Parts: sequence; structure tokens; C-alpha cells
Amino acid sequence: HVHALAAARDAGISQIVLLSAICVQKPLLAFQQAKLAFEAVLVKSGLTYSIVRPTAFFKSLSGQVERVRRGQPYLLFGDGRLTACKPISDADLAAYLAGCLDDPSRHDRVLPIGGPGAAITPREQGEHLFALLGRAPRFRQVPVGLLDVIIGVLSTAGRVVPALAAKAELARIGRYYATESMLVRDPATGHFDAAATPSTGTETLYDFYDARIPSDIVSGRHFDAWWKRVRQSDPDLLTFSMAMLVNEQASGVSPG
Repeated sequence: HVHALAAARDAGISQIVLLSAICVQKPLLAFQQAKLAFEAVLVKSGLTYSIVRPTAFFKSLSGQVERVRRGQPYLLFGDGRLTACKPISDADLAAYLAGCLDDPSRHDRVLPIGGPGAAITPREQGEHLFALLGRAPRFRQVPVGLLDVIIGVLSTAGRVVPALAAKAELARIGRYYATESMLVRDPATGHFDAAATPSTGTETLYDFYDARIPSDIVSGRHFDAWWKRVRQSDPDLLTFSMAMLVNEQASGVSPG
């Protein structure tokens, strides 16, 4: 990123719009610290900048659609109310990023941004998905302490097997997102504030779900019949690959 910034300056570019992440407010992980380091470099560069910190992406919150479709329970960490977010669609985020170019009020600022509507918890996401499928909600609660045990075991083993150390870091990332809200955080109190998290766009996560599961699906039987028909022509409609669910640039951000 630093090399790209230097090349931009050499080319005479005077403005940069940076896609960062809202999780850097509480930087406990290496990739978050790297993102913050580059943000600082950009701020000091002398170029006009807009640092956009979006909340959660739709694709990051849709990984359990296929799991629930198969009749499995929706997985929750704790009771599913530990965290909340204001998800933003790709299209709404893209429009916001483009708007930074010619909106002076967004210049030389750090801009947290979420999608429209109220903040929602993982449990609420699951409840809506089950309602769309016409099924009674089924949840499986995973204790956060289990993640701590996994991290401890992998970290210890990673001293001998480097590949396990990398897996321990992935587990730390998973724990972070299982326990930290993707909303604006008050640095004085440490509390996350949905009301303080700006919104943009028109598409909600529930709109995203609704577009993939028709409104006339009112029972598990209806859903199974619909999916049997639809998957013949669009087998990947409810499939979310690892590339869709993971920000592939997250661990690759470097301050130098």
C-alpha cells in the first residue's frame, strides 16, 4: 500500500479514497494494526484523502443460508446477542466510495459507514432467515470460551508447527468478530453505539435475503420444492464461497 501511494504521488494523483474497516477502532489483531499504520501514512501524505470504514458486508453475514436450507441449526456464539452491526451492500458501499471523490464534506476525514435500518444481532439474522424458509427457528449456541481453548491449544502447538500458529491467528480473528460489534465505538466508554453509526444506501440485509428466497415460500415443504426447481438453472444462488465470506485483503495489508 505504501508503494502504491508513492506511485500515485509520482503520477500526480492528488486524492485517495481508502477502503478500510470499522474494526480498526479496537485493534487487537495484526491486520487491524497494519490497516491503522497505513491510514496514518495516508493522513500524513499531503494528499486529499477519505478513509472509509464500513461495517459488515452482506456476503460476510450470509454464510449460513445453505446450512439452514439443509435443515441444520443456525450457529450462534453465546446467546446471539453479544454483537450487532448495520450491514452494507456492495452497491451501496460502492456508491458511497464514489461519492467521496466530489463531496468536500468527506475530504480529509475518517468515515465510518453502515447500511440503512436498525442494527441487527446474529440471532435476529437467524430468526429472519428461518421465517423466510417457513421453519421454526433452531439455534446452536457455541460458548465463546470454546474459542479461547482452541486458540490456546493452537498457539502452544504453533511454537513447534508454524502452520498451526497461522490457524491460531485465524481463530483469534473469528473470536474477535464473534464478540465485537461492527458499530461506531465511543473511545471514552468503550461502548458500541448504533445511533452514532452513520447509514447510507437503500438495501438492507433482509432485502438481500428476500431477493434470494421468494415471498411465497411459507413452509419448509414450499422451500424444498422451490429449491429443487431453481437449483437446476441456478445451483449457486444460495452458495457462498470462502472468497465471498472472507475479506481476502485483510491479512495482506502491510504498512510497508
